[in-house]
Amino acid sequence: TWTGQETELGTLKTYTETRFNFGDKNLVTADGDVDSNPAANKATDLHFAWIQLGGLRVGKDETPYDQFIGYAGNVIQDTIIPYGIKDTNVVSYYFDAGSGFSGVVSLEEGSGTTGTIDSYVPHVVGGLKYKGDWGALTGVVAYDSNYEEVAGKVRLDVNVNKELSLFIMAGYGTDDNLSDDAGNAVDAHGRGFYKPWGGNWAVWGGGTYKFNDKTSFNVQASADDDKNYALAANVAYTIVP
Repeated sequence: TWTGQETELGTLKTYTETRFNFGDKNLVTADGDVDSNPAANKATDLHFAWIQLGGLRVGKDETPYDQFIGYAGNVIQDTIIPYGIKDTNVVSYYFDAGSGFSGVVSLEEGSGTTGTIDSYVPHVVGGLKYKGDWGALTGVVAYDSNYEEVAGKVRLDVNVNKELSLFIMAGYGTDDNLSDDAGNAVDAHGRGFYKPWGGNWAVWGGGTYKFNDKTSFNVQASADDDKNYALAANVAYTIVP
């Protein structure tokens, strides 16, 4: 659902998205063997549920650490080397400084066993972007209040022409407190809420070539510090452009 109404304080907007999933469910015995694989309802996913007045957004959203800088290309599986797409409750403020500059500041709860905050101190995210007809340059940085680690990403988008667009994104994060022997209540196994890739650094690059209004070719290559490598590609065809 989507609503929008102008007020004296700016546009009042709301957005909700709930996903209902139905599919096969592997049922296993006590020994771990597959007993049957019946089709059934799966868990319901509240994907978005936020309200925004002007630039202030409150509610359930994807962290701006991923959403503001952009996803890693238009391939179907863009997270073989993970970069984010994290669900969280947020108190975010988006601002447009004009002349192509924009930014965001966000206080976040996180999610999951290692990502959800374990005190009243929220995770903190900030981002800046410059956008022009040629493309965009974006940077985001995040502080993980659970493990007291910092991670960041920078991204360059280039519109080569009307048909071809390219991007490259690099991430770096500290991981001293993410190791299993760091004395944490919950081991993070070297990966944090804002540094989900292996090791300190990771890089993603790729692009889209539009053959026409309906058909495009997408490709993405990625790698991380733990020597994980991935390549993904697809052809996307839109029935009704």
